[in-house]
Amino acid sequence: MAGDIVPALADSNENDPLEQVVIPLHAEEVSVGKRQVATGHVMVSTVTRAREELVEQLLQSERVEVDRVPVGKVIAKMPEVRTEDDTTIIPVVEEVVVLQRQLVLKEEVRVRRIRETQNHQERVVLRGQEAVITRAPENDNSAVAVAAPAQQEEQQTKKE
Repeated sequence: MAGDIVPALADSNENDPLEQVVIPLHAEEVSVGKRQVATGHVMVSTVTRAREELVEQLLQSERVEVDRVPVGKVIAKMPEVRTEDDTTIIPVVEEVVVLQRQLVLKEEVRVRRIRETQNHQERVVLRGQEAVITRAPENDNSAVAVAAPAQQEEQQTKKE
């Protein structure tokens, strides 16, 4: 029977499992479950910060110089506008009444392009947004602000 106690014999081997008596006293069982528990709440807002930064860039500009070159030469037909290197030559003609009509190249207007490159610096305002996360525990009314990664980098840069 299950509840009977069987005495062990004195001359038998005590380590033999067949010779031992086991009395069950009590057994526990475990039951595992899960539930959601609110530990606090989180608020996320964005903050726009503006910082002034020096921007440096090479700027290229172009200007023209106008030279008037008197020619005073009699020509047979109207000359074309032409380009020599960076200079555009625009012929200016007039008709002069002589015993015969002829074209006289009075002058040439020479327009030359001059390119310059200079270093230009200007202060500009740059804006950027950061997320500010405020975590408030459920049991405590004190709030803890968690800085966004960009704000943490900015704070480390200021420390250095």
